[in-house]
Amino acid sequence: MFPKYDVIVVGAGHAGCEAAAAAANLGSKTLLITMNMQTIAQMSCNPAMGGIAKGQIVREIDAMGGYSGIVTDLSMIQFRMLNRSKGPAMWSPRAQSDRMLFTQKWREMLEQTPNLDFYQDMVKGLVVKEGRCLGVVTGMGHEILSDAVVLTNGTFLNGVVHIGEKNFGGGRMAERAASGITEQLVGFGFESDRLKTGTPPRIDGRSLDYSKMEEQPGDDQVVGFSFQDVPKPTEQRSCWIAYTDPSVHDVLKTGFDRSPMFAGRIDGVGPRYCPSIEDKINRFSDRDRHQLFIEPEGWNTVEIYVNGFSTSLPEDVQYEALRRVPGFENVRMFRPGYAIEYDYFPPTQLDYSLETKHLRNLFFAGQINGTTGYEEAACQGLMAGINAHRRSKEENPLVLKRSDAYIGVLIDDLISKGTKEPYRMFTSRAEYRTLLRQDNADLRLTEMSYRIGLASQDRMDRVEKKSSAISSIKDFLNTTSIEPDEVNNWLLSLGSAPIGEKQKASRIVLRPDVDLNAFMETCPKLKGGLQQYDVESLEQAGIQIKYQVYLDKERELVSRMAQMEELEIPERFDYARIGSLGNEAREKLEKVRPRTLGQASRISGINPSDVQILMVYMGR
Repeated sequence: MFPKYDVIVVGAGHAGCEAAAAAANLGSKTLLITMNMQTIAQMSCNPAMGGIAKGQIVREIDAMGGYSGIVTDLSMIQFRMLNRSKGPAMWSPRAQSDRMLFTQKWREMLEQTPNLDFYQDMVKGLVVKEGRCLGVVTGMGHEILSDAVVLTNGTFLNGVVHIGEKNFGGGRMAERAASGITEQLVGFGFESDRLKTGTPPRIDGRSLDYSKMEEQPGDDQVVGFSFQDVPKPTEQRSCWIAYTDPSVHDVLKTGFDRSPMFAGRIDGVGPRYCPSIEDKINRFSDRDRHQLFIEPEGWNTVEIYVNGFSTSLPEDVQYEALRRVPGFENVRMFRPGYAIEYDYFPPTQLDYSLETKHLRNLFFAGQINGTTGYEEAACQGLMAGINAHRRSKEENPLVLKRSDAYIGVLIDDLISKGTKEPYRMFTSRAEYRTLLRQDNADLRLTEMSYRIGLASQDRMDRVEKKSSAISSIKDFLNTTSIEPDEVNNWLLSLGSAPIGEKQKASRIVLRPDVDLNAFMETCPKLKGGLQQYDVESLEQAGIQIKYQVYLDKERELVSRMAQMEELEIPERFDYARIGSLGNEAREKLEKVRPRTLGQASRISGINPSDVQILMVYMGR
């Protein structure tokens, strides 16, 4: 019934969709297996993509030829560039999506992808022989063979849903859990553990009084996520901000004795940076209010997502607490919030390619690795799909370094440090964040992806054109002199010091309060020389000029660290032979088996003296 495939992807969430698209677009005959064809790329939690650091990841996925950025642009109902008041390294795009349209566009794009087949069934086990994964076994008893398998099971592995004192098996509300895979993998020597996540109630937007809330409109300029020419919305829907108060907190506390989290019925660790509302009022008891974001679920629905009110308290407590939020007095609830507990596999059991160490040809991506968030899952899926394809063709894996991309930071963090709680990306995790901006993801990554056959010729042509334009703009600014009478009145209006003699335009752009586009509008000489260039290239040139000193410092740091990253540790290096290493260091090194000295230095529990000992020993 089934042919042999090059790559099988298990699960059609954000990780699975990107993995299947990447493998198929690279030329692998790919099968995407999902328990429900109607929930491909479903936004299980909030109807949004991007945000702080997450927006950078979506831009990186797009730059490499993934689909998340395109789908987000096609389905967005609101766009905002966060942190515009800070430097460009902190700018992060975020979009509210139409939940149903997002899923529809993802499925359309996947169905139009050559080499990609679909099958609806549960995968209950793997075909394994002599330490290699050779395919999957489905719930209906089908054995389907392949050269590589990517597991992207999300929250479905032995998933349990909790609402108050009720609990039942499920990977999402009204969807069954997946069983069999964890038990089999543990039998092959894998270590597994439990995590939890949660979601808030969904409510009827017609029952809210928005006059008691703060409106949060989208940006006037919709930048979007994709570097391609994807149509952007011409209108947007507003979100709204509401607040809890002590009366809301008092009602929530009445349900604490029935809370699965406080009663110990949940073993898994929840996300530190997205706690439930009951956890927030318990941990931050000194605060008398918490912010809630009221987010529409789409263009043509009244359903509302109450961001900031994740909870697993009993339904009656959820409802009574919501009614005390200003504007929610007459609220109608579509469905209660709930927590979900699921299996994951600590990611120190992976190589940089996301291939498992215990079984060759088997790759993990997404929440199975302990991450949280659509964006973190999608980028892992992209890399696992690329490397599953390359494994099936017996090619070397593609590995992104920490200095290449946020994706590289995420994967290095996971496999070097592991995680005991759901991992979320932040700009603070990236030591080279001035280099890894959302605006230059195409300049950093498209050529690399093009060389392996994923990014299209059109993408590569666009990057070359953009790069050439940026160079020309910078040359013009570096060679064009500006007289004081051409610019001083404008500088004074900005509160910036006037110039006493003519200066190169690039020196004026260096000033923190000078925006290149505004400079062009006030100076005809600049406008005449630069008006043929697009906004994106002008912005990029302005950023590069303004932040050149910081960019050079980070490149120097990358260069210094490269020496340690290039010092490879033999695969079967015997750490027991180094008597001067402490027991903890030896145990950590044995467990992670770092590939390079640089990776060894980032393992939790390894200190600089351990690295020095390793360096001396390897030098011998």
